[in-house]
Amino acid sequence: MAREPCDGCGRAVQIAGGIANLWSFGGDRTEGLTLELADGSEHFLCYGCIERLPDDRDPTAEDVAALAPHEEREERPDSGE
Repeated sequence: MAREPCDGCGRAVQIAGGIANLWSFGGDRTEGLTLELADGSEHFLCYGCIERLPDDRDPTAEDVAALAPHEEREERPDSGE
């Protein structure tokens, strides 16, 4: 499987296809998509970042730039219980 960085969070995302998968027929999963946004820009985004784009209007490159890097998005353990 090949990997490509997400334009939103920077995480290396698995992409299916290519010569590496020529003879494998099962289990190939892509973890993101390339989207053309309202302003004409194209961005490869993981599904998590796609979910975080605004849905009350057409997203733009500014919305992609505003997505938090992967390290900032990771769940942190609860501090008290």
